[in-house]
Amino acid sequence: MKRFGFLAWALWFGYAFLYVPIALLVIYSFNESRLVTVWGGFSTKWYGELLNNEALLSAAALSLQVAAVSATLAVVLGTCAGMALTRFGRFRGRTLFGGMITAPLVMPEVITGLSLLLLFVALEQLIGWPDGRGVTTITIAHTTFTASYVAVVVQSRLAGMDGSLEEAAMDLGARPAKVFFVITLPIIAPALVAGWLLAFTLSLDDVVVASFVSGPGSTTLPMVIFSSVKFGISPQINALATLMVLVVALGILVASVVMARQDRQRKRDEQMALQTG
Repeated sequence: MKRFGFLAWALWFGYAFLYVPIALLVIYSFNESRLVTVWGGFSTKWYGELLNNEALLSAAALSLQVAAVSATLAVVLGTCAGMALTRFGRFRGRTLFGGMITAPLVMPEVITGLSLLLLFVALEQLIGWPDGRGVTTITIAHTTFTASYVAVVVQSRLAGMDGSLEEAAMDLGARPAKVFFVITLPIIAPALVAGWLLAFTLSLDDVVVASFVSGPGSTTLPMVIFSSVKFGISPQINALATLMVLVVALGILVASVVMARQDRQRKRDEQMALQTG
């Protein structure tokens, strides 16, 4: 009983440590007072002011755009890298290639941002592209370090995949491209979705790398929030964060319902197979 009591307290402490700050943020988004730490009564006026804050909404839209594009590009590049590391066997420079793929995972973001800034400046001086820092440079920078996360996820999925399925398809006359799209791609699809969501989250949350490679008119939402801390956080930030939490919660709820339906359907199919067999 003592062991169970300690584990229960540890569990509830962990939940409280993770979710009480989020709950407070949601509660104070309905605060009447402009001071985010002083309760002044219930009000939804900050949501109305948020809808009229063009700077904050444009920064949020820019962050979503950059995150979606960079995550998609990261999935393409990360999948190619994962395939090369798992399907091409031993080749010259494989160790160096694998080290370069995993380096952004442990590289400090300050170093990554500074190196990318120097790269963009050098390219602009040599070939005239990119023309200054903006959305393009942020997207390229986010794709650079998020592709490493996707490559690790895809590589682990491919490593656990039964290679005999691909070999059987090629023995039956399928070309490598058709084997990939018909056999490999559907099997690793969950890993691709997980990699895309991970890359999207990392890009949406990044502030250090974006601060190095951004320019005038290309301020992302984390940069706006980080800069507003110097002058005091506006309750509109709480309102925006609450809406983002709501969207994430709805996404998790929808995914849970879909997975539950798929599990019930799978159990029905297994029962019907046993009955007919």
